[in-house]
Formats: sequence, structure tokens, C-alpha cells
Amino acid sequence: MTTLIASSVVRGTQQGDSHGGVYLVDLKAQEVEQVLDWNTMDINWHGRGADRGLRGIAFAGDTVFIAASDELMAFDRHFKLLGAWRNPFLKHCHEISVHQRQVFLTSTGYDCILAFDIEQQQFHWALHVEDTGYRYEGKIFDPRGDEGPLQLNKLHINSVVANDDGMYIAGVKSGGLIHFNGKKVNLSASLPAGTHNAQPYGKGVLFNDTQADCVRFASRDPQEDRAFKVPVPAAENMTGKGLDDSRVARPGFGRGLCVLGNGLLAAGSSPSTISVHDLKSGKTILSVMLSTDVRNAIHGLEVWPF
Repeated sequence: MTTLIASSVVRGTQQGDSHGGVYLVDLKAQEVEQVLDWNTMDINWHGRGADRGLRGIAFAGDTVFIAASDELMAFDRHFKLLGAWRNPFLKHCHEISVHQRQVFLTSTGYDCILAFDIEQQQFHWALHVEDTGYRYEGKIFDPRGDEGPLQLNKLHINSVVANDDGMYIAGVKSGGLIHFNGKKVNLSASLPAGTHNAQPYGKGVLFNDTQADCVRFASRDPQEDRAFKVPVPAAENMTGKGLDDSRVARPGFGRGLCVLGNGLLAAGSSPSTISVHDLKSGKTILSVMLSTDVRNAIHGLEVWPF
């Protein structure tokens, strides 16, 4: 067991209320410490939770990168703000990934992945992904200019993993895990609609099957397939019901996923809960609840490296 860092989004909050935060979660002691309270007036209060709360989390050396809807922020390990950057093509960001001193961010609103150069401290590269109906196409553009895609949110891209094998991208409407090899985008694996946090793992793909309220590992070897139900507390133990005007908040909404090692993985859900699942035994080992408010949902989830 280890310590995790998690971000949360609170839907349906009013101006002046907290609409998310960042937490350190000690799994062994099952203790939670809130280290950031993202309470700001400079957000969009209309519609669903798109502009609220803190999102993806990634690390580069001693720097902690955390994304909001349209902003990338850098903190030290004590959560002192080091810098913050915006770009016109960054909208409704979800997950982020760091590779070779680049932060890759999902721009859900624009069906894009943006790259932020850590040394130059600027957004300098972007990939727009489009499903033409019979194949995927990727177009590279410079996010520092005015020419780029329209804000259409067709694929609802919400996850990106960058590594030596390329870039893996997926979303609610992407149809599967998409692989970018530096030149072309192709379908790597089919996924059900409504997925979050899709990522390659072993001989398959790990993901939150959000519409089915479970966490899944889909393997090329069917005997290794696993599915874990998202925990839902009893109705009498939940608060915040009926306060979300957008009617999107619901118990059991699965989002946030990271690998712990030794066949263990951690997954998030609402009301903000982190559960540890064992791929070897197919069992859920423990669950830590951060909030009883049904509007409060885990978003980013990573192993705390410090």
C-alpha cells in the first residue's frame, strides 16, 4: 500500500463554495489530507461540471503538474504554486501525461492533445483527432497560432498516455483506444462508449467502464479479463442529492485510475471514493471515502512519488 494523490470535481456548487480540491490519501492508514481547495470565482457556472474543479495530475522531477479546465498549473511537492499557463485551444481538459519533459494534455472541447514544453514553458504542439466514419485521422497544428480546429467535442477525449511506444488516446465517444505513432493515428483496441482513463496494461487495456459502473481489464487472453463493480454507499449515507441542477451527478460514476504494482490498481468514483482492486484475485481489497456528497467525484488519480 502507498499514498495516492487525487483531484476532485464538485458539480452543482454555488459561487463561493468549494468545487473541488486535491487530496493525499494514505491507503495503509486510510487517512485523507486535503492539500488544495480549488475555490475560485473565475469559472463558468453554466451547464455541467465542465469548467469546475481540478483534473489531471502528472509529475516531472520535483514538479507536480495539475490541470484545471483551461489551465495548466505547476506546484512544488509542498503545493506552492510555481506557475500557470493557458492556451486558446485548451478547453475542458481532463487527463494529462508527462514524457520526455513534455506535458501532454487532453483538450476535450477541441478533440485535441496539446503539448507543453517544460523547459520553454509554452504550448508548442497539438494533435487534432477526427473520426471520419471509416478511419481516424490526425492533424498536427501549432497552438501558438490562430489556425486550429473548431470547438466541437465530437470524441470527448479524456485520457492520454505518452511513452516510448507513442501516444495512447481515448474518450467517451472515441470508439476505442487510439494509438499515435508520431505519423498516423490508428485504433489500438475497441472500447465501449462512455469510458474514462483508458490505458495499455500488460496484454490489454485498463479502463473505467463508466456507463456500466465498473472498472475493467480487457485482455487478449480472455482468462485474464477482470471487472470490478464500482462501490455505491447506501442512500442514507449520501449527501448533496438533488442539488445538482445539471442532473449529471450520480453515485457510482467511475473516473480516475492508476496502477499500484503487483497486480493492484486504484480507481475513483462518486461520492469521492478510492478503491483498490486486485487483478490476480479479482477482488476489491479496500475502499476509502473522501466525501459523502454525491456531487463530489474523483477526477485525477496518481501514485504520490514523494
